[in-house]
Amino acid sequence: MSAESTPTVPPTPYTHLTSPRTIAALTLQQSFLAGAREFLTAEGFTELLPPIIGPVTDPGARGAKQVDIDYYGHRYKLMTSGILYKQASLLSFDKIFCVAPNIRLEPLETAVTHRHLVEFHQLDVEFAGGSRDEAMALAERLTRHCVAHVLATSGRELEVLGRDRSELAKTVARPYGRLRHAEVVAELRQLGHPHDDFTEIDWRGEELISAARSGPFFITDYPKGSRGFYDRESPQELGVLRNFDLIFSAGFGEMMSGSERETDYGRVLRRIRETGENPAKYEWYLTLVRAGLPPSAGFGLGVERFTRFLGGLDAVWQATAYPKLPGQARP
Repeated sequence: MSAESTPTVPPTPYTHLTSPRTIAALTLQQSFLAGAREFLTAEGFTELLPPIIGPVTDPGARGAKQVDIDYYGHRYKLMTSGILYKQASLLSFDKIFCVAPNIRLEPLETAVTHRHLVEFHQLDVEFAGGSRDEAMALAERLTRHCVAHVLATSGRELEVLGRDRSELAKTVARPYGRLRHAEVVAELRQLGHPHDDFTEIDWRGEELISAARSGPFFITDYPKGSRGFYDRESPQELGVLRNFDLIFSAGFGEMMSGSERETDYGRVLRRIRETGENPAKYEWYLTLVRAGLPPSAGFGLGVERFTRFLGGLDAVWQATAYPKLPGQARP
């Protein structure tokens, strides 16, 4: 089945859960996560259990709406991303990771991208004293290790899914490329896709640039204002952030976002105000920043998206047991 003919509405729960392809995809996902835990533990990382509610969550959710809940009379949020908690956790451990659930009410138009879910998981990684380049190097080693682990342990599942093992191995055989945000925007315009200089790469642009490459690559140096207040601005190049996305080829698109983190209290406060957010909402976080959070870098790898790539799946909903797509009421 091609991506174009993939149903935008998943089948009934019974049909989906009993499908050999679903079972193979979820088994492959388990193998990938086992490989990730193996790799990160060997690198000295500690796994933590992440929170799923809090007074605030990641404000940079790219057009998605947050979900409010009543928490004993207080307005709390379901996590769209645990980025602020990742930074706070470095007060206990120098290197942490978690498999974190996230909820984002994505715009309705994303229901047909084959890459967006309302309920999904991220493999979140953060380490103290790290740079953007060190985070990218770690991300490359991690994803390569996970591919190798799946190839070594999930031959049957790859066969059920029709994934060519040699093609999967070839995808990550070469060093990952690097392009600056400005270079990607220029290339998209050459492909006939207009794009603003100062915004994130849009969904269609990601698909186009992904399809034009033969292997994974990083997009770096997003403009200030296009991402959350926690991405550190380059001291050498004002207006440019020390961050990145990891894009996989063949139309699979973005797998990961990451950055160096801003930890200077004055700059964090100014950045929050520049994004139009109320600093009072972030009181607990700002209290920690004022007391002293360690400089750090990290990233979040989309579990379902990476599973989709590993299995060569048509759509990301095929990589979860209980898919929830934008605008669709599902169990």
